[in-house]
Amino acid sequence: MNNERTRILITNDDGIHSEGIAALESALREIGDVYVVAPESEMSGAAHSLTLARPLRIRQIDERHWTVDGTPTDCVTLALNKILPSSETPHICCSGINHGANLGDDATYSGTVAGALEATILGVPGLAFSLTSSRSHDFTESAKVAREVTAKAIAEGIPHGTLLNVNVPKGVPSGLRVTKQGFKTARPVISEHIDPRGKPYYWIGELREGFRAEGGTDFEAIAEGYVSITPMRSDLTNHHVLEHLKDWNS
Repeated sequence: MNNERTRILITNDDGIHSEGIAALESALREIGDVYVVAPESEMSGAAHSLTLARPLRIRQIDERHWTVDGTPTDCVTLALNKILPSSETPHICCSGINHGANLGDDATYSGTVAGALEATILGVPGLAFSLTSSRSHDFTESAKVAREVTAKAIAEGIPHGTLLNVNVPKGVPSGLRVTKQGFKTARPVISEHIDPRGKPYYWIGELREGFRAEGGTDFEAIAEGYVSITPMRSDLTNHHVLEHLKDWNS
């Protein structure tokens, strides 16, 4: 990028006022010009959803901060196609820091991962950052990791069509590990209640029972105290099965 100042787009799914996005912005200001376009409220679990059934509203807070009353995917789509002028197209998009892990198949539900994915689809390299702590959140170490990984991605580049899903363990990490996506062992738990009008409502939860230890997964890296960096892409094709199903062609 020669002497051009690096431009960094930040989004998340915990909302514009979350501690994680503030920590990420503070860390990345050291390596580039930061623009923040984030949901006005929490959108956890939004996955890669795009709002089509209603209009969206953009609110500009100041010269570098905007909110959107939609999903992380909406935020990135509007940032790259409406909010930021073409002369200020970001060189990289960083999503997070999420308040909780996005490991294994949970990445498919994640609005944090989806924000980075949408950027990747639109031609901007995407990084998703999550702190694997379920209660107390000290973003000191995860912000350092985000700065380090982002600087490395800017300097060395990321293969086209690839996003990096980065999960940071609690405490001081033992190092970085490039991993594959793991699989959790869990079952859904549906809690049924009655509202004040006597009508039932349901709350979807989950009982975690562990993960499949296959070697080299994101779950195992985190369990051993390492940062997990998993390369992902929007291509959901199971390429191993293409040959198996070739006789279905007609």
